[in-house]
Amino acid sequence: MDFQGFLNDLQDWELSRKDKTRKMKSQALQKEKVAGGGTASRGETFFTESTSGHYDFSRNKDSFDHVHSSFTAEDVPNAASEKELGNEYFKQKKFKEAIDCYSRSIAFSPTAVAYANKAMAFIKIRRFQQAEDDCTEALNLDDRYIKAYSRRATARKELGKLKEAMEDAEFALRLEPENQEIKKQYADIKSLYENEILQKASGALGSSLQVTQKLGESATNTYRGTVHPVPNVAEKSGAADLQDHTKGHNRINKQEMKASVQHLASHVASRVMAEAAKNITPPNSAYQFEVSWRGFSGDPALQARLLKAISPQDLPKIFKNALSSALLMDIIKCVASFFTSEDTALAVSYIEHLTKVSRFDMLIVCLTSTDKHDLRKIWEEVFCNEATPMEYAEILDNLRSKYCIEH
Repeated sequence: MDFQGFLNDLQDWELSRKDKTRKMKSQALQKEKVAGGGTASRGETFFTESTSGHYDFSRNKDSFDHVHSSFTAEDVPNAASEKELGNEYFKQKKFKEAIDCYSRSIAFSPTAVAYANKAMAFIKIRRFQQAEDDCTEALNLDDRYIKAYSRRATARKELGKLKEAMEDAEFALRLEPENQEIKKQYADIKSLYENEILQKASGALGSSLQVTQKLGESATNTYRGTVHPVPNVAEKSGAADLQDHTKGHNRINKQEMKASVQHLASHVASRVMAEAAKNITPPNSAYQFEVSWRGFSGDPALQARLLKAISPQDLPKIFKNALSSALLMDIIKCVASFFTSEDTALAVSYIEHLTKVSRFDMLIVCLTSTDKHDLRKIWEEVFCNEATPMEYAEILDNLRSKYCIEH
């Protein structure tokens, strides 16, 4: 075994890890060798072979002890040190080097911060798809990490995914309502999204108007090809009235055009909701649930379908600590809507497993007085009415205290 070569390799590695100036490791190592650096040269012998064929560790023991003792825990690369090095590279605008460091940090120990930092570096070099993917990974680890939502909104905006970008910014704003930077980001993306919808609606309407105009021109040409009698004096005297009528007609056309745009936009929204209803899939996080829930706003049947797509036992895992008091009340009202049907057992299971969601006790305490009144009314008139089967009434009665509802 070549112990001398092994020890020299350890010395080289030690020098590379002690390069506190953050220069390229190979350059730093070369400078250390040229300057001497207080290290052994390649020709030094640390281990000698005796006549018996065994290696003698006693010679140059001081040199070996120096190398061994110089290694400390902070010299060993880990997730934290690689992330810090990545931050240094980012400050120097060396974004590709920063990405490499963040990737190594993630390889040691994946964290939402490392993924989000890597995403920011990708944004700086305009690799927006990779940035979006890294933000998604960050949110899979921490679905309340605001920077990950904000940075994914930036990446999605650049990718042309304005609706999804707006939803990310909106959710970040819900988590931190007073954040002025996110407020501005949300307003900007929302404006872009609304303009995009208006352009699409106007484009579709413009196509319809072009067809109508061509039909009108065809009819006019046909009219011009016929023989018309010369108008008499009475007809001439009515020219002014005809002109006024034409102006009024133009005003009506503008109103009709505006109404058509609104009708088309409403129709598009209905089509989008209908298509979404066909593809309801169980959400994996509170963010996914809330986005879909808001998308079905105004349609209790679709919201009920979304809720039923989730197993009651999965509620704590999906919401973790991201459930809000307002959303909790929405879910309870939705459960009440199908409580009296054949889904009574399922409804009771939802009510029971909601209590196992993180911070549930705090959410109930933080309900507004109006929400508390509504909850009591739902409990008395729907959940615990005379028609409720005894086995379910007993379970609900035991849950009263958790929902802070007195007898």
